[in-house]
Amino acid sequence: MTSSPPATLSSNRNRSFGTETTIMSCDNDQTDAKPLLSQGSSVSSGSFNQMQRRRVSGKLGKPGRQQSFSRDIGHAAAETYLLTRLTITLLRYLGVGYRWITRLAALGIYAALLMPGFLQVAYYYFFSSQVRRSIVYGDQPRNRLDLYFPKNLDGPKPVVAFVTGGAWIIGYKAWGSLLGQQLAERDIIVACIDYRNFPQGTIGDMVTDASEGISFICNNIAEYGGDPNRIYLMGQSAGAHISACALLDQAIREAKGEESISWSVSQIKAYFGLSGGYNLCKLVDHFNNRGLYRSLFLSIMEGEESLKRFSPGVRIEDPSNRNAVSLLPPVILFHGTADYSIPSFASKDFAAALQRLGAQTELILFDGKTHSDLFLQDPLRGGKDDMFDHLVAVIHAGDEEALAKDAMAPPRRRLVPEVLLRMASYISPF
Repeated sequence: MTSSPPATLSSNRNRSFGTETTIMSCDNDQTDAKPLLSQGSSVSSGSFNQMQRRRVSGKLGKPGRQQSFSRDIGHAAAETYLLTRLTITLLRYLGVGYRWITRLAALGIYAALLMPGFLQVAYYYFFSSQVRRSIVYGDQPRNRLDLYFPKNLDGPKPVVAFVTGGAWIIGYKAWGSLLGQQLAERDIIVACIDYRNFPQGTIGDMVTDASEGISFICNNIAEYGGDPNRIYLMGQSAGAHISACALLDQAIREAKGEESISWSVSQIKAYFGLSGGYNLCKLVDHFNNRGLYRSLFLSIMEGEESLKRFSPGVRIEDPSNRNAVSLLPPVILFHGTADYSIPSFASKDFAAALQRLGAQTELILFDGKTHSDLFLQDPLRGGKDDMFDHLVAVIHAGDEEALAKDAMAPPRRRLVPEVLLRMASYISPF
C-alpha cells in the first residue's frame, strides 16, 4: 500500500476500523497522530473520592513513599543478578555456534551505543518515586508487575497493561520502563507484567501468568489511582503474542459461558499489538533461519502439535470460536515494514483475518521501521513519534481535557545522540 503524505494523514484523523495505514518514517519531523477510536470515557474524575486519593498518595511516596538509598541499591543488585541469569539461560539454550557468536557481538555493540539512554532510564526505574516495582500478582515465580505513575494523581487515570517481549526466553518487566516513563508523562498509568520464561515455564505458563497479571490490574488498579473503566492491553514482540493468546483465551471462556473467570474482555477498552507474531505455524521456519532454532522453539511452544493452539491467527478461524471473536475489544496492530525479526506479514495476516470475521481492527504500518525502531530507537530519539502519538490519542479519545494537554505537551526529550542511534540501527541484531 502506498504511503500517505503528511497532509493525507492529517485529513484521515477519524478513520474507521478495518483499514490499513502506512506511515512514512522521519526521525524528528513527523506529523501529529490523530485518534483512532472515538469512544467516550465512561467514568468522570468526580467519582474519585478524597479518601481514595489519600490512600493512593500513601502508597506512592512523594506522591507518597520515600525509599532508603540502601534498599534501592539492594533492589538494583537483585535485578542485575536476575538479568545475568537470563543471559546465561539464553546462551545455554542457543549454543555458541558462529551465528550466535556474531549476533551476541552485535548485541553487545548495539547495547553499548544506546547506553547513554539506557543509563538514564535505569536511574528512573530504580530511584524514581513514580515507580512501584515488583508488586505481587500471583503465587508463581516471576508473578510480579511494575507500576509507573503520573506526577499528579488528581483523578482516576487510564491504564495500560503491558506485556514485554524477549523471544519467550529473556522477557522481563523492566524492558517496559521507557514506555512506562513516557506514557506516565502523558497522565497514563502503566503496569508492566512479568511472567515465567523458558525453561522456567513453557508458553502455557506464560499465557497463564499474563492472564493473572491482567486480572490483578482489572480488579485492583482503582486502589492505585487507575480507572478500571479505561484499561488497555498492550504487548510487544513475544509479549504481543502472549497477551493476544491471553485475551483470546479469555474471550473463548466467556463465549462458552464459563463462570469461574476473574476478569472479562469487556474490561479491556482496546488491544495494542506491537511487532507481534500471531500465527506460529507460519513463523517457525523463519525463526529457525534467524537463530531461534526449531527444536528450541518447539520446546517453548510445547511441541509442534500445540502451534495452532497458541496461534491466535489460527484459532479465530475456527467456526466454534466465532462468538469469542465478537467479544474482542478493538484491535490495533503496529508493525514496521523493515522488521526482520517478525516480518510485518504477521500483523497483516492477523488483521485481515480479524476483519473478515467482523472484528474492529486497525493495522498501522511504519515504512522502513525495524523490530527495535518502534520500541527503542524512536523513543530514545525523542521529539515527535507517530506510533506513540497514535497510542496516546486512542487512550485519551473522548477526554477533551487530556487531548488539550497532549496538544500542548513539550516534545519528548532526546536520550541518545543521533549519530549513536544511526550506528545502533546499522549494527542491530534485530
